[in-house]
Amino acid sequence: MSRYTRNPKTIAALKGLSKKHGGLLLPEVVVDAARPASSPLHGYFTWDDSEAAQKHRLWEARQLLRVTVEYITHGGKERSYQVFCSLTSDREEGGYRMVAAVMSNAQLRAQLLEDAHEEMRVFQKKYHALTELAEVFEAIRRALKRA
Repeated sequence: MSRYTRNPKTIAALKGLSKKHGGLLLPEVVVDAARPASSPLHGYFTWDDSEAAQKHRLWEARQLLRVTVEYITHGGKERSYQVFCSLTSDREEGGYRMVAAVMSNAQLRAQLLEDAHEEMRVFQKKYHALTELAEVFEAIRRALKRA
């Protein structure tokens, strides 16, 4: 599935559900609305329970890898460090690498830096309307300019 959904029927269905539920759209409501095969939302979901369960376990494994941190004391201060990261070059298979290994390999480190730059661009695009973040956007602009 694409990162973004642009299908007008999908958007209209989701907006309609949001309005129907007072502006707060819960995932459970979306799933229930998607159950009928005639729903424009139906194709976004896995309806075979065995397949859906396996996909959910894979999602849980990704979540576990994303939130695994180690605490290391350096200079008298304890800091948390992420143990694993996902590089865009590994995402077709959904793989994760140890951050320490990525940081010690010039090519992988460059990929991680490019991924960070892309995430900064996405952040700017997502929150551009918040003028309160103007200083953050300026810092991102400077960082991307150095890249």
